[in-house]
Amino acid sequence: MKNSNSIVTLLNGSRKVFGNFINFITIKVEIEGDFMMTKLIKNEVKTCAALLNEYLNKGEHTANAVKLSFTGVGERDVYNITAPFEDEGEQVIAGRVESRDSEHSNIMFFVERDGAWVPRDGMPELTLQDPFFTRVNGELVLGGVEVYPHPVNEGALAWRTVMYKGKRLQDLSLFFTGPNGMKDLRIAELHDGSIALLTRPQGEKGGRGKIGFMRLSSLAELTIEQIEQTPLLQNQFIEAEWGGGNEVHVLSNGLIGILGHIASFDDAENRHYYPMVFAINPITGEFSDIELIAIRDKFLPGESKRKDLVDVVFSGGLVRREDGTADLYAGISDAEAHRITIPDPFQKFEGLEVNKG
Repeated sequence: MKNSNSIVTLLNGSRKVFGNFINFITIKVEIEGDFMMTKLIKNEVKTCAALLNEYLNKGEHTANAVKLSFTGVGERDVYNITAPFEDEGEQVIAGRVESRDSEHSNIMFFVERDGAWVPRDGMPELTLQDPFFTRVNGELVLGGVEVYPHPVNEGALAWRTVMYKGKRLQDLSLFFTGPNGMKDLRIAELHDGSIALLTRPQGEKGGRGKIGFMRLSSLAELTIEQIEQTPLLQNQFIEAEWGGGNEVHVLSNGLIGILGHIASFDDAENRHYYPMVFAINPITGEFSDIELIAIRDKFLPGESKRKDLVDVVFSGGLVRREDGTADLYAGISDAEAHRITIPDPFQKFEGLEVNKG
């Protein structure tokens, strides 16, 4: 190290990767007080309160707070949107559309016209919640949460993630239905053509909801059995809290950046959802600590579906910019869709030398 004020710290420990404990040494390098990451760092599990305190202490700058305007949907709300993506040469946003007093929603597709997002002509409407997208083998993959009558508990509802694919939105056809009771199922195509799989079981395996990860050799291996066998990422969530992956970014060095959410209840049963990120090495299974990237107060004031949902920011998508910033698209308070500009949270991971295992 050329800088005389450099401090090198070795952190020894063990980590559970794909069901097995392995030893690790993490190197932290501090240069004149500035932290430079050299490897993925995973410490003990952190609560929402601890993560919030860390975020507030960093004092990160945000800019360009905007509430997105949607028209052509009557009195219904549009929230839990995706980031814009290209379809037939046009930028499109998928959004959850529903009445303020209902949980029955459709996914609709919008294009921007004169500063407002309007329904795109000729598009399908999917009876789903919380849309997401990716691309695999040159095809668009569009998914969401399907809500249906519970097979056992009369009068109750159940949910599962479903995925459609096609060359364009008009060609979408259903190709996969996930396990009953699982939201936040995500896939992404890696540089070598293999598939990163994120799961989020609840109940006996996942409690209120924890993220699992597995690498599949191809999309043909995406089965309910594989999903149910996917190991959890250890020490990302305490038992009383929960979270999930919303969007997978394949970084230039082969790591994958996870945009997600982490959530908790307070003593009054109000929900608190925070947008967060972490990174995974898909070859070794190593992963980093969760970090918050925004909070509700960074967005513009707005309405809420219910009083217990005021402090909800549901990550929708992230558009990374060449200037080191990123636009974060999010659902706000289960009633609105907003965007802010933040420092690119994946840039520091992209500079790491990746261990190939």
